[in-house]
Amino acid sequence: MGCWELNADTLARSRFVISPLAETFARLKLLHAGEAAHPGERDWLRAHLPAYRALLAADPVTGRLVRAGLGREWIADFFTPTPRDGEEFAAEVARVRSVAPDLARAHLRTALAGPLPAVLDRADLPERAAALLEWVWREAVRPYWERQRRVLEADVAARTAQAGRGGWVSVLDSLRPGRTRWLGRNRLQVNLHAYPPREISGAEMLFVPVTPQRHGWVSWDDGERYALVYPCAGVLADAGARAVPAALAALLGPARAGVLALLGSPMSTSQLTAVTGQGLGSVGRHLKVLREAGLVAGRRTGRSVLYGRTAAGDAVVAAAAPCAPG
Repeated sequence: MGCWELNADTLARSRFVISPLAETFARLKLLHAGEAAHPGERDWLRAHLPAYRALLAADPVTGRLVRAGLGREWIADFFTPTPRDGEEFAAEVARVRSVAPDLARAHLRTALAGPLPAVLDRADLPERAAALLEWVWREAVRPYWERQRRVLEADVAARTAQAGRGGWVSVLDSLRPGRTRWLGRNRLQVNLHAYPPREISGAEMLFVPVTPQRHGWVSWDDGERYALVYPCAGVLADAGARAVPAALAALLGPARAGVLALLGSPMSTSQLTAVTGQGLGSVGRHLKVLREAGLVAGRRTGRSVLYGRTAAGDAVVAAAAPCAPG
């Protein structure tokens, strides 16, 4: 297994970062796989997969580059520069474009675990990779980015609250279950590959959420910055799972019903604000009404208050759900 060795100071300074390029690359991986993890991804693929396939069919060199870059067990590193806090997509993709051609070819040979196909022995690979990422961003990510960014922000809030409740170990073990876990003795397992441990004490360590549910990876700028990219919580990523029953919306109003429907799992006001797109004041008013009605209850964890449905709230949501056909 691959693991990072880090001291307590490095873990204490670690933080979450949202990266438009990481989200774009995760969407590229989803397009390449063509397999959805939930109905929301299936709808997205239905909308964008035909154009993606047509693009690669018209440009077989870039098509071969994608297949090589995603590799068998390892991604070509130049596709995934390590995120930097607050960096916009244009600046991130410029770092892909600026990679030296010789280095890009070396990364591809590592991803392929073998020689480079003759068709990829060329100098424009970084430009082609950057152009493809720009296309995915423009056509299939940016139109949804504001909602996706709110989902990612909600995931960060949830992980931060989790760290307050159960410590960093509970967070690390949940990022990519089965792949990431705290091993003790200053060691963090980051994947299942049989690579030697990598000492990262003193470096900057980042955790980067993306919305596609089956995708994650690691990246690094040696000695300076290391990132673990992980899929955000599925209940946040799947908009279809948050559909509000019509009867519940008619009873409480769509916005308040949406808050109640989300609280099958405990969430803070900041998480609810991020996921619903409602203002903080509106969410607070909905929570006040729902609390007074006995449908939700709050409990303090560290600096946050997490709200969840009561038994009565569960019963109301269940009663309003459409009946399955018999």
